[in-house]
Amino acid sequence: MLTAGNVSDVKAAPVLLERAGCMRYLLADKGYDADGLRRSLRKSGATPVIPGRRNRKRAICYDRHRYRGRHLIENAFCRLKDFRRIATRYDKLATNFLSGVALATALAFWL
Repeated sequence: MLTAGNVSDVKAAPVLLERAGCMRYLLADKGYDADGLRRSLRKSGATPVIPGRRNRKRAICYDRHRYRGRHLIENAFCRLKDFRRIATRYDKLATNFLSGVALATALAFWL
């Protein structure tokens, strides 16, 4: 799913989670810190592993050991952004951009 650059992560989360299906844990960064998202995850049987934002009044407890594995996700995105076409998004159409992402993924992780 491709969203505009000015859309926050937490607004796109419900659609993405609906497409993801059943899961045990959701590892996400502070951009996904919202009480509503946490509630919906717990209702579906998933455990949110999301640190709280700094300005939260009540501290959030999360599995720090499990959260450390999230760096692998960030590494994958950094690897894709090595391709200038992906990092700057020259393509105007979403289909062209996503096909470029598919090619970059094939090159970055197959070679």
